Amino acid sequence: MLNPKFLDDISNRFSELAASSPARDIEKNARALLSSAFARLDLVTREEFDVQSALLARTREKLGALEARVAALESAAAKNPAA
Repeated sequence: MLNPKFLDDISNRFSELAASSPARDIEKNARALLSSAFARLDLVTREEFDVQSALLARTREKLGALEARVAALESAAAKNPAA
């Protein structure tokens, strides 16, 4: 039978090897490269996009109301030019 300490020792060595492997370094470098590339782009988070979309919707509603009000005032001014 195999000694449990021997298996633990092998497991620890494989863990150390995996942690310091070139694949791990490549993954770190790829993440850093992608992170810097995304930082240079003008990207926003989903939350910020949703907030701006809601703000735009409210602004459009206000604009529609103001356009209707201006049209009503222009109509009233056209009917009563003496005032």
